Amino acid sequence: MNASQRAQNGYQHHAQAAKTTRDTEYDAFARITSRLKAAASKGRSAYNELAEALHENRKLWTILAADVASKSNSLSPDIRARIFYLSEFTQKHSSLVLRKEASVRPLLEVNIAIMRGLRQSMATPQATRNEGLGPLTPHVQKREPERTGGISL
Repeated sequence: MNASQRAQNGYQHHAQAAKTTRDTEYDAFARITSRLKAAASKGRSAYNELAEALHENRKLWTILAADVASKSNSLSPDIRARIFYLSEFTQKHSSLVLRKEASVRPLLEVNIAIMRGLRQSMATPQATRNEGLGPLTPHVQKREPERTGGISL
């Protein structure tokens, strides 16, 4: 390993250590949304792949719903209610997709909208970012994120 590689490895470690909860949330949405989009684009031949991606998406939204239902969540009541509603919508719409009665597109649109909001809040200076809006999932343990490319519809 040369000096350049050692420097890159050292930087990557510190960059990961500095990740915020919102970074982790964004990465989770990006990974799952990418999986949903990829499975949907393959059509009927990837039904099992789509079902797995829908399951992962439902798990993510269940975690978010449980977190915003907690009294210790620092988000405003309005934002908490909206996230809870989106979780309910995601659960119901996923069932329709699994029964082949609806498109996955609305789920992709919801996730991408959340990702945009997370990305905007991460770009906002820390002094103005914490005006009553804490991270969406302060109680979720961080896991090593998988990086994905940009996601668009």
